[in-house]
This record gives sequence, C-alpha cells and structure tokens, in this order.
Amino acid sequence: MKIRDMDGETKCNKLEGELVFSRFEGMAKKYPQKTAIIFLGEKYFYSRLMNWIDRFAAGLSHLGIRKGDRVMLYLSNCPQWVIAFFGIQKIGAVAVPVSPIYTSHEIGYMIKDAAVETIICHDVNFGYVKEAFTDTGLKRAVVTNIADLLPRYKKTLGFLFDKIPYGVVEKSDQVLFFKDLLKSPSAPPLVEIDPWKDLSYILYTGGTTGFPKGVPGNHAGMTSYVNDIADDVFKGFIREGDDTYIAVNPLFHIMALGFFIAAGLNGGNTTVLMPVPQVDAILEAIAKYKVRWMLGVPMLYRLILENDRLDQYRIDSLRYCYCGGDVLPLEVFNRWKEKVGVPIFQVYGSTEAGHVTYGRLGKEPDPLSIGLPLKSRHCLVVHPETLEPLPLGEIGELVVTSESVLKYYWNKPEETARSYFDIEGQTFYRMGDYVRQDEQGELYYVERLADIIKHKGYRVSASEIEAVLQDHPTVIGACVIGVPDPMVGERIKGIVVLKSDAKGVGASELIRFCRERLAPYKVPQYIEFRDMLPKSKVGKLLRREIRDEEKRKIEKKK
Repeated sequence: MKIRDMDGETKCNKLEGELVFSRFEGMAKKYPQKTAIIFLGEKYFYSRLMNWIDRFAAGLSHLGIRKGDRVMLYLSNCPQWVIAFFGIQKIGAVAVPVSPIYTSHEIGYMIKDAAVETIICHDVNFGYVKEAFTDTGLKRAVVTNIADLLPRYKKTLGFLFDKIPYGVVEKSDQVLFFKDLLKSPSAPPLVEIDPWKDLSYILYTGGTTGFPKGVPGNHAGMTSYVNDIADDVFKGFIREGDDTYIAVNPLFHIMALGFFIAAGLNGGNTTVLMPVPQVDAILEAIAKYKVRWMLGVPMLYRLILENDRLDQYRIDSLRYCYCGGDVLPLEVFNRWKEKVGVPIFQVYGSTEAGHVTYGRLGKEPDPLSIGLPLKSRHCLVVHPETLEPLPLGEIGELVVTSESVLKYYWNKPEETARSYFDIEGQTFYRMGDYVRQDEQGELYYVERLADIIKHKGYRVSASEIEAVLQDHPTVIGACVIGVPDPMVGERIKGIVVLKSDAKGVGASELIRFCRERLAPYKVPQYIEFRDMLPKSKVGKLLRREIRDEEKRKIEKKK
C-alpha cells in the first residue's frame, strides 16, 4: 500500500514490496542538488526532475487518466522518457514502452492489444501515431521534441545548425504538447497502489505465432531485481551520490531500464543519457564526465574497439563494464581487457523474467559465464522435452521463477501455456536458452532455441517476420532464421516460397514490404527463394533444419 509521510515522500510497507519509484524519491530528497541526468550537455538536478515528474503526473490526471489506464511511451532516450515513465507510475497508470522506430503497423497492433488510449511520442514519429488514430482506440497524443527541455539558446542553435530533428505538429483536442503538461500547478493525486497486484508496465516481446506478446510487470517484480542488483551485486563498488553511469541502450528495453534505475536513480548517482548510440559521442561523454559504469551489447563494445579515434579519448575512468542482450564473443572480451584495462561482466535475463543473472564484481569474470542468479530468481536446468531437472553440469533448458514476478502474457493464454509450467507448485518461465550450471551456481550459455534471433542486441522473433512476409499476396510460405555474423550477432535471412503464378516479385520487393511494416532492425537482410520448406508430419515448420543447412554452408567456406 502506498502512503505519504509528512514531507510528502512516498513510502511502502517492506513486507508488501516496494513501488518502482520509492527509492528514487528517497534519493531525490537526500540529494536534491545532485545531478540526476546529463542530456546533450545539460544537467538536470534530482529536485528539478522530481518536480517535473509530479507536474507531469498531475497533468496526466487532469486529462482523465486513471489508475490501471495504459499509456504508451513512443520515445527515444531523453529526459521526457524518464519523466513520463515515473509520472505514469505516480498515478497508478501502466506504462507501455515501445521502440521509437516502430512503424504504424507495429504500434497499431500494440495500441489495440493493450487498449492504450494515450500515447506520448516525438514530433518526428507523430506521423505514425496519426495513422494509428484511424483504426485503434487511441484518444490522445502528447507530443514532444527531443530538445524541449533544453535551454532556449541551445534549442535555437540546434535548430539553426540543423542538429535537432523536428516535425510539424498542430495542437488540437486530440493532440497536446508535453511542455504544457509540465505547467500543472498542483501535485498528483494520492493513489493506493498494491506493489504485488497493480501493474507498473507492459513490455512487448516477440511471439511464436507472429504477434508480439505483452509482458505485464508489477511494481514488486521490477523492484525485486533492481534491489538485488543494488544491494547484492553493486554494493561495495558503487559510490552512492558520487558515481556516474552512461545509459546507451534504449530505456524501453528491460535490461537498460533496470540497470538505469539500479546504477543511476536509486543510487543518487548521475546518468549520462545518450539519445542514440553514436560511438564518438559515447567516448566523448565517458571522457568528459569521468564515467565509471557502463552497460552495452557486444556490438557496441566491438564498435568502440574498432573506432579509429579510440586513442584520442581518455576513457580510463571506466571501472565496471557490463554486457547483455547477446553472447559476448571471447575475442571482444579479450581485446577490451587489453585495451581498456578492465574486464566486461555479463548480465542475462528476459522481458518475462526480468534480470536473472549477473557477473559478480571483485573477481576476474569467466568470459564464458553469464553470471550467478540474483537472490530473488530461482533457476533450474531442465530437460527440454520432459522438463525434468537435470544434474549439475548437464546441458539443458534454463527455466526461471520468482515469487514477485507475474507469470502470464497479456491476452495470450495459448502463448502463456507454451512458455510457463509448474514444478512442485511453482510456476517457471522457459527462457528458451540452453545452459549448464557449475557447482558454484554459475550459469554458462550454450545456445538458444531457433525462434529467437539476436540481431544488434535485439531479440527478434522469427515468427513475427514470417507472418509479415506471408501477408504479401504472392507468398505462400516463409521461414526466417539468423545467420551467424561476428559484427551484429546474427543477420536476418528469409527463405520464401511464392505462388506458382507469381511474376516479377524479387528480394527487393519483399524487403521493401517488410520495411513498411517492421522496425528497421527486424527487416531481413537476405531473401532466398525455394520451391518448398521442410515441415514435420503435422505441418510444423522445421526451422532448425534450415539453420543447420546455413551452419554447414558457413563451415564449408572456412
């Protein structure tokens, strides 16, 4: 239950779990003049950020948004994202963060699936939102320019030298401006929130049937692993109120969001928030602000190492570097340690289970280990067919449970039944990855199941892309696989069967078709045409056979 003390600070009964913003509010009160966020060179104090969050929450309330209402965040990394996310939580509403580069086709499905009535977006992607108004239940859009909260002189210079992208948006009954909501003079209403029962967010991830799955999260579920990280993994290494973290990964991703809260806001520390992952800008920020903490995907670490100007930047302030989202190549691990002088630790998890394992600080990490489970996560290695637990050291599928995490997909009972199962009264989530566990409890990644492709640190659903390809009027069958690539993890390849009377349809046409309906990182890089696809006796696509074919082709080339 949520209560307020005499100073207005939000508190929560420890036995009932915490609210997502509880510790953050405590740090804002403890360090009001400490810099919470640095964005495009501008510093935002904790007191200022909290004031904006309260005003934005009140503004949302004045619009009629109530507890349980879903609000979509269609924004890139910026202070507005942070203000909106926590402002939504303050009034008991539910945040639905999505990628800012999703198309109208993608956000339209999610708006309808989650029954979203309010969306917060940039002026540059408002065109997609405008299209979504026509056939969804969307009632209003709150629009912002990425530079809205910068000082006037910086915005003027940015627009003058064409450094700031912008779109033309007209205000109306359906279209409001973010800055106007920050002018609300009153405090947000006091709302009773149950950390265990009430939703904090719905995040979307790839589905096995071609449709993205909504993953609902409660407050207790998120705070359980965020607090584990801060109290167990980072304790003794992070300097409360006097540390700096650089947030490069998009905040709509569970890995980046959890790390940002744990290393930044909940520690009273400074986060350098990067709008886009541009390597020189990242290196400059690390040098300028003496960044000590960093989270990235393997591709980011590789791009930094291969940057011709790396030696021009002083990045020796880095002390604790983490990597997640994909397998960390041994070559990148070794080169980073040699060049930068510090190791890369790994973090592993999923949208459904939250953060699951972390490499522990204070000792040299094993480059093949994905870390030890957090204390709120119970991990088992099971036989992928019988789901029976396996002895230590044997390779099997990783399954995870946590008392605080919700265990279902939003409006997807069949997907829920496929991904969750019970062992001795506990409901486990199937991670879809093969691992082994040693006697110390450390987990070692082996391989993933075929449906998920890891491209540039994103988890891409092969089924979702297949469904889009099969929407093309000339396509009668499609299979999508990941082809191993050291630069991006896996490249996306589509194998397609066309109708017998199809004429003039080539790879470029199908790639263009996908580009209109999918975010850029989901679009296939290759299209191959075949007369048929391998299927089982019951008609199930045998994607693994095609993956094995590709592996054999690669081996022959070596």
